[in-house]
Amino acid sequence: EADFAEMDNTDFSLIDDEVRDLRERINSMGAVNLVAIEEYAELKERYDFLKKQTDDLWTSKNSLVADIDEINATSQKLFSDTFEQIKKNFQFTFQKIFGGDLKLVETEDVLDSGIEIVARPPGTVLKSLSLLSGGQRTMTAVSLLFAIYMVKPSPFCVLDELDAPLDDANIGRYTDLLKEFTRYSQFLVISHNKRTMSAAQTIFGVTMQERGVTRLISMRLKE
Repeated sequence: EADFAEMDNTDFSLIDDEVRDLRERINSMGAVNLVAIEEYAELKERYDFLKKQTDDLWTSKNSLVADIDEINATSQKLFSDTFEQIKKNFQFTFQKIFGGDLKLVETEDVLDSGIEIVARPPGTVLKSLSLLSGGQRTMTAVSLLFAIYMVKPSPFCVLDELDAPLDDANIGRYTDLLKEFTRYSQFLVISHNKRTMSAAQTIFGVTMQERGVTRLISMRLKE
């Protein structure tokens, strides 16, 4: 009887509103998808495949970054060690000609650093390479070439007209430097300069005694 009495005191209009609201929400959901389970399985399979691919890419990226860091560290050490060796060699080879030094342009990463060549021809103050004459630049380049060559020499080397811009005094320095290195390597020097040719042990050339007829000649020089 107490329950019936409670029902008499209930406001059924509020309940009707709540029922109507719930029915509208159910209807707004649309029809029941009977293949939802199959669709979920397909989407999950696709998701798992893409996630695996993404994880593989991230793993590859992290591995690649680690390899790059290792390569950079190794390259920096090799560059620094090789540069110091070339610098010492350059001071040795260049002292035979002028006097000078190699400097790294200041930067955080030595692999991105520029290299400045500073030379001191006789009777002048220290100058950068851009301020030297053509002959002085050539001799500086020859000194640097041999400084690099000393780090990893090869049994054979070809020099093509390096002496073209040199005067007689520098030709002498050039040939003296060549003679120093003939103890380690064989040099094939292409030249039109008589002083350079006179420093050679063997000469090969082409002559044209008759017009239009060339002939190869060779000559072995003795001390």
